[in-house]
This record gives sequence, structure tokens and C-alpha cells, in this order.
Amino acid sequence: MAFKFENLPVWQKALDLADDVDKLTITFPKEEIYVLTSQMKRAADSVSLNIAEGSTGQSNPEFRRFLNCALRSNIEVVNCLHLAIRRGYISKETFDKYYASCEEILAMISALIKTLN
Repeated sequence: MAFKFENLPVWQKALDLADDVDKLTITFPKEEIYVLTSQMKRAADSVSLNIAEGSTGQSNPEFRRFLNCALRSNIEVVNCLHLAIRRGYISKETFDKYYASCEEILAMISALIKTLN
């Protein structure tokens, strides 16, 4: 693989989350297409995008800055999950599955940030 981020397990997990969110939001009502669906997809995509962008050719402080953006995007996905369950678009089981994935990514990003200090 040509780029440093491609070897990062957290980037790979973030890609999985983005794919899963894309599949999940297909089931959301059509009136949410430009609201929650769009927001959740953009937030999920942003996790891997920030990891990739910050990893290549950047200083450690700059990489940390991008990782913090990825962390906030991951938390945004969690908030979207809360909105989706409150609005009845997903089940508790689905919420728990995606929530656990976000928790894992949070832990991985936090650990990576600590290695850069």
C-alpha cells in the first residue's frame, strides 16, 4: 500500500463504519434524505477522511489535529444514532451495534493520539 493511512487499523474500521452507515441510511424515510441521512453519512465518511488527510506528510501536531476532527465526527455519528432511534428509524439492536462500533473507533483514535504525544 502506497499511503501510510492504509495500514492503520483505525482507518480500516472507519471505512467499515462509513459503509455500514451508508447501508443503514437507505432504510431511513425519504423526508430525511437531505437532513439526518445526509448528515449521518457525511459524519461517518469524515472519520476516515480526516484520518487519511492528517496521516500523510504531516507533523505529529498536525496529525493530532486531524485525529481530533475524526474523533468529533465519530461522536457526531453517535448523536445521529440517538436521533434515529428516537425517531423510530432503527431498532435498539441496530443502535447498540453501531454504537459499539463508534466506541471502538473512539478508543482506537484516542490511543493513536496518545502515541503522537
